[in-house]
Amino acid sequence: MTPTWLKARASRRVLAAVLGSLSLAAPAAISAEALRNAVFYYGDAANWNSLRAFQLAVVEPDAGLLSPPPPHATAGASKTDWFAYVSATEITAFRDYYFDVPLSWRAGLNSAWQSEIIDPATPGWPSFFVESVVTPLWNRGYTGFFLDTLDSYELLDLNDAQLEHSRQGLLRLIRAIKDKYPEAKLILNRGFELLPAIHQDVYAVAFESLYRGWDQTEGRYVEVSQDDRAWLLKQIERIQQRYKLPIIAIDYCPPDDMDCARQTVKQIRALGVIPYVGDGHLRTISTSALSDSDKAPF
Repeated sequence: MTPTWLKARASRRVLAAVLGSLSLAAPAAISAEALRNAVFYYGDAANWNSLRAFQLAVVEPDAGLLSPPPPHATAGASKTDWFAYVSATEITAFRDYYFDVPLSWRAGLNSAWQSEIIDPATPGWPSFFVESVVTPLWNRGYTGFFLDTLDSYELLDLNDAQLEHSRQGLLRLIRAIKDKYPEAKLILNRGFELLPAIHQDVYAVAFESLYRGWDQTEGRYVEVSQDDRAWLLKQIERIQQRYKLPIIAIDYCPPDDMDCARQTVKQIRALGVIPYVGDGHLRTISTSALSDSDKAPF
């Protein structure tokens, strides 16, 4: 789910200066039990009222999007929890911290998304991630973080022992965030194997492509195979029974195919899972998962 656009470093510094001069909206206090809808939006411009119709909004903080919105950006106080997208184990050149990551930490490539993979077993990575990735976003007003690329280390040529070291590195990273910011809300993108150790520190679990997915390599929408869906359904059942955490399924349909979106939302919701159906790059805001009462701004 790594965004595909690039932004100039100078433009981002100007934006950061503007954000720093604004008084950001106070974070909402939405309990996990009350969570019923969410939006994932990685574009660089938006109708704020469309985003504010959701209880939870995950946005790409480096897209040039002014969020969380300052109080004057929308009418009334925002009741949306704003989460920043962060990549837990991959880096790309448009991030301000990219050149601060030592070359020795870069263990492989994710060619589909043109990003470099950091082995989370790297001793310095958790502290670097907190100080260089999370802290600047926290200072901008984000109190929630969507941790993506939690399974990218599996693309590396690692043996069983090394894979376990990488998993322990991810646990250290998550604990480092909570140690520094105990009030931070964390959503995992997958990370199913981490839950036994850190489920108490997790706000919700998300995953992609339950019924319909996006193939980045081929640039097309795809139907999810029965085998892949069956595996995900087992994960859903385990989370619902053992951890009682909210589960969010992110599926993909062409933005002009509302029948696809509505059908997929219905299928996901029937499982007791929170649905969001967006385009392949999450660059448009879809309201297909909102009820009529939700579509009016809070």
